[in-house]
Parts: sequence; C-alpha cells; structure tokens
Amino acid sequence: MIQAPAPRPAPEEPEATRRVADDTESSRANRGWWDRNADEYQSDHGEFLGDSDFVWGPEGATEDELHLLGPTAGLDGARILEIGAGAAQCSRWLAAHGARPVALDLSHRQLQHARRIDDGHSPFPLVQADAGVLPFADASFDHACSAYGALPFIADTAHVMREVRRVLRPGGRWVFSVTHPVRWAFPDEPGPEGLTASASYFDRTPYVEQDENGHAVYVEHHRTLGDRVRELSAAGFRLVDLVEPEWPAWNTAEWGGWSPQRGRVIPGTAIFVCVAP
Repeated sequence: MIQAPAPRPAPEEPEATRRVADDTESSRANRGWWDRNADEYQSDHGEFLGDSDFVWGPEGATEDELHLLGPTAGLDGARILEIGAGAAQCSRWLAAHGARPVALDLSHRQLQHARRIDDGHSPFPLVQADAGVLPFADASFDHACSAYGALPFIADTAHVMREVRRVLRPGGRWVFSVTHPVRWAFPDEPGPEGLTASASYFDRTPYVEQDENGHAVYVEHHRTLGDRVRELSAAGFRLVDLVEPEWPAWNTAEWGGWSPQRGRVIPGTAIFVCVAP
C-alpha cells in the first residue's frame, strides 16, 4: 500500500453548529476531513461498495440495475468524468464496461485507496482537484457522474453545475446522487428518533463542525429540491429524471443515518439525471 505522511489529527470532539461557511473554508475543511477519515471510510464501507461496482447510495441501487448513464453497451469508448470518486469504485466499473473514465477527488488519501485497490497501477487517470475548478478543456467528456461525491461539501454548487456543463459534449449526461434533501429536516439517526422532523427543510445554513479556535473541520451544505432544479436549469441542463430509490428488503445494513427502518418511511437518496443539450 502506498504510504502517505501521517495526517494532522483533528480535534477529538469538534463543536457542531450551524453557520455560514464559504467555498474556501468548506474546501479546506473537507479536504482535511476526508484525508483523515478515508482509511476508516474505506474499511467500514469498502465491502458494501465493492472494488469495481457502481453503487448509487446506501440503499444499494446500482448502475447495473438502473442504467442512468444510458445502455451499458453505449458506454464502450465513452470518456466519463467521475466527480468525488473516492477510491474510484464507480470508475473501475465503467472501465470494465469499455468506458474511458477519469476519477477526480479532492482528497489525496481517497485517491491513494484507488491506487491500493489497483495495486499501484491505476488503469485510468486519477486527478486530485476541486470540483468547482475542473482542470479539463471545454467539451472534453461524453458523460459525468457522481455517487454521493463532492456536491454536499461545496458552498457554490451552482458554479459546479456550470463547470460540469462546460466540460460535457452536447448530448452528454450528468448523473449525480446526493442525500435526499428532505433528510435535512430530520436528525441523522438510524432509529425511530430519526423519523421526527426537528429542523426546517428551508434552512440552508450549513452544518459545520469546528475546532476550539472556530476553524471548520467539516462542512455540509443543503439545497432543497427546487434549488437543485434551478441550478441545473441555469447551467443549461435538462432534467430528465429524478430517481428516489426505495429501501430494498435484502438490505439490512445501517450506514450512518440510513437504515431499513428509516428507508421504509422517508427517502434517503435523490439521483438527478440530466442531459446537456
């Protein structure tokens, strides 16, 4: 396994609050958080995600089942950008089906896990970059995708949508999954306490964890469904589907605030399927 310098530890018990956090603070905080927590994340969820599967969210819905990027046969030879790729499991699935993926993530440590899975020799490019400043030429990809990557952690997601539109060719698909916006109103708990709304769905104030000096160490941003639709429309996308996977009977696992108990009652994931005209 490729070794990296030991990451600087975060405070053991950061303060959780709601306050404004701009792009710069959010990017810095979340890069550090994912570098520190990538090992634990891959250890906890790597088996569920698989090394080369395309899983859209904690419910377990896969691209093999949903074909949201189009027919699998049509992926052969397509250049596809995965944003917030983590250990690049989705990109590996795409490559196995003939696509030419590029896996992008803000976290160096997450991309090191991609190198680990590929035994140090990734079959496709791994790019460390911020999703708000994509280091690619205009119209350089056929499609783009993101499975719970990047978007919840970025302050100006409207700009990200414009960036994705810029690098897509006409007719390209932009498919991304995020925590279902309705979850913002509920406690992030897998049990019955997570079924009673405790906050306003319309409160966009970011959730911030900060250290003793008030510096953010984790930031998550909220957009309503309407916000997302307006962002996509303003960027020039056409929304062709909004998929809300139901919790399947076979999935008995809990993943943070996702669980069979909550999943049977309220949606946990929203998948936006968009086309660049």
